[in-house]
This record gives sequence, C-alpha cells and structure tokens, in this order.
Amino acid sequence: MGIKGFDRAPLVGLDALRAAHGERLAGLAGRRLTGFAVVRFAEDGEWFADCPVVLEFDGRQVELCHWKLDELSIGWDSIDTAAPVAGWEWCEYTPVWSRHHERIDDLVGRELHGAALLEWRPTDRGDVAAGTVAVEFAFSGPAGGHRLRIVNGLDENRLERGPADPQYHRHRR
Repeated sequence: MGIKGFDRAPLVGLDALRAAHGERLAGLAGRRLTGFAVVRFAEDGEWFADCPVVLEFDGRQVELCHWKLDELSIGWDSIDTAAPVAGWEWCEYTPVWSRHHERIDDLVGRELHGAALLEWRPTDRGDVAAGTVAVEFAFSGPAGGHRLRIVNGLDENRLERGPADPQYHRHRR
C-alpha cells in the first residue's frame, strides 16, 4: 500500500479484536482527539477509503483499516503521516495524506468518553456482513451526535456518525 509504518495485521471476529486491542481502545478514554489523517487523491480530493484512518489522541495514535469482507487491522503509533505515500507509480492518481474529512473535522479537540467494538448482528440471516466488527468512538457533546464509527464498507472503510444502527451489538471494555 506504500504507507510508511503500516503493517497490515488483520484480525477476524470480535473475540480476536477484543483480546488484541480492547484494553488499548478503552485506555484512550479521557484523551482529546488532537488530529487525524486519511488518504485522498491529489488530483480530485476523493477520499481513498481502502487506506487506514489514523486518529491522534493526545500523543497516542490508533490506525484502523477494514480489509476484505471481515478483516480489521488496528495499529498503534506506527504510521508516519508526514511521509509520502509511495509505490503508486502504476496509478493515474497521486495518494496524499489529508487532515480533512467532513465526518471527522468537528470532532478535533473533543474529549473521548469511550471506545467500543460493535458487532453487526443483522435480523436477516443472509446478510454477508454478519459478524463484522466496527470501532465506535464516543466524544463529548450531545448524546449520540458525537459518535464516530469506522465500519466495514465491504472491503473498505466507511465512516458513520450519530447513533448506531440497532443491528449493531455493542461490546464495551
């Protein structure tokens, strides 16, 4: 992917993610979101949702990237968002780090109240996304309005705001 420091180490399923990252995610509570980074294309400004979403909390950095249908990579303090994204010579677009995303911009400076893992448990048993795991960050402000979820958009990241769909089952640490 050409992102310096990104080590795709995907995990599958709630239990694996909770065991590997639950304590660290819970430990972010009380910190302020001081910045973030996403990858956009320089030519048109489009967000490239296949690359990690990097959130900075008072000196701690969490890096999240959904992959395939059910894999989620969570990294800590390893991606260098000051380094250029390399290895894209084959592509007609130029990926660059950006500190703008309309779903995150207004959260910078807010205190994190807590993080949770959310498991998608749909009522439709044929839903291919069943069992996928999202990470939700709840920030200071009106109830529900300052929640950010990084969910599996079926082989890429998707960002959601506000109250979670009731088909998500919340797992707090």
